[in-house]
Amino acid sequence: MPRSLQGYPARMTTLPEPLSLWVDTAPAPDRTAVPVPEEADVAVLGAGIAGLTTALLLARGGRSVVVLEAERVAAGVSGHTTAKVSAQHGAKYAELTSRHGAEAAKTYAAAQAAACEWIATTSAELGIDCGFTRADSYVYTTRENTVDSLKEEADAAAAAGLPASFAEEIALDVPALGAVRTTGQAHFHPRRWLLGLAAEVERAGGTIVEHARATALNGQTVRTSRGDVVAGEVVVATHYPVLDRGLYFARLEPIRDLVVAGPAAGNAAPSGMFLDADTHHSVRGYTEEGTPMVIAGGEHYRVGAHVNVERRYQRLAGWADAHAGLHRVTHRWSAHDVSTVDGLPYVGRYLPGTANLWVATGFGQWGMTGGTAAGHVLAARILGEPHPAADLFDPNRFDAKSVLGVAQDNLTVARYLVGDHVAALWRAEKLDDLAPGDAEVVRVGGELVAAHRDEAGQLHTVGAHCTHLGCLVSFNDAEKTWDCPCHGSRFGVDGEVVQGPAVRPLRRGPA
Repeated sequence: MPRSLQGYPARMTTLPEPLSLWVDTAPAPDRTAVPVPEEADVAVLGAGIAGLTTALLLARGGRSVVVLEAERVAAGVSGHTTAKVSAQHGAKYAELTSRHGAEAAKTYAAAQAAACEWIATTSAELGIDCGFTRADSYVYTTRENTVDSLKEEADAAAAAGLPASFAEEIALDVPALGAVRTTGQAHFHPRRWLLGLAAEVERAGGTIVEHARATALNGQTVRTSRGDVVAGEVVVATHYPVLDRGLYFARLEPIRDLVVAGPAAGNAAPSGMFLDADTHHSVRGYTEEGTPMVIAGGEHYRVGAHVNVERRYQRLAGWADAHAGLHRVTHRWSAHDVSTVDGLPYVGRYLPGTANLWVATGFGQWGMTGGTAAGHVLAARILGEPHPAADLFDPNRFDAKSVLGVAQDNLTVARYLVGDHVAALWRAEKLDDLAPGDAEVVRVGGELVAAHRDEAGQLHTVGAHCTHLGCLVSFNDAEKTWDCPCHGSRFGVDGEVVQGPAVRPLRRGPA
């Protein structure tokens, strides 16, 4: 039975263990025994929204396609989102227009709007019951000094071709002073949508393999944990690119947003989608088996930052209780996002000289339309067809303003890389000092060890250096993972990879 129908306590101080509502309410067929084929026209790494959209369009275009998923279909980033299907991406269009020009803003808006409409049309044609529901989207503010910028955003979004306007009031219990309203947007159940896409990929002749983690690319051979496949084209749609050839780790910022969900007070879910332009708290409604629900997100932080994640969940739940009508929390999870330095995704050739290697990443918290648009761009390019957003999203574009952003992000990485090592070397904690529930990076002899003692008193130790580029990991107290603050890799307490770009587990530590 899904958690949404169970009686979790109403008090916000008692939260359930992390579990995505979408994963909990959409069981999936088991593809872990599907063998890795020896060859394919196209190998797609990642069975999220970008990967499956690309795979379906290519299979329909006559290509033999294999999708290689490290875990399970739609159980990763795409299964851990608030799932707004909207071309309104926060206060996006004034900045896009200022930085890239009016035509770029129009191209971006058209690609996102087309993605929304493609989901609407395809879900109806294929009979995918994913709860696709139209809703107006609002970016609002409760601060006087933000009102003028939202008026500018409304004008820029309208000029980019969206049905956007400035609204004085919104239907949310906050003291809003104004909002950008974009009509005709949507939300849905992302995992049910992706499971429907996966089934259609297979009906079109494609193959989907689960528990096949890609670890390397040698020429046209993709090495995986379950065997190798030779492919004419390789698409890296793993959210954070797992191949370091393009130095994407230096051009992407990893962010986690927290999400809480549960039944709506008064049996009435929000009718629109709302985002605070200043705090980034977000709200949308959903109905599961006749129960109106509230889904609220926010409290974002850089992956691996030294923050109390559990406390942030509590704060988000309290805000949703006070302002969004969240009666009790039945589900909570976190959304993993990566953002580019210039606000546009990287979709296209992995490197300028790679003829058969492609990438899709950097959707900046808007992966439902962003990933869908990316799938259309990549499929068109691989099939030799034009796409109006191909040049705008080109990963190898140069923007002089982005150089500063890259430098600033890598200074942040350097601070973690050096500062965490220095701090850890001075720590006096010992493994025996850890109480149940505690976790710490400690010195054991001459090495640094990531140690966690679970609530039952069992000690778990692994190497403290991320296997991507060697930064020290930090403990996520809510999800019981070791997270890397440099580039966003995440590991379980047993050291196994939860999230890339790392592809190798943390080495086992001393007992």
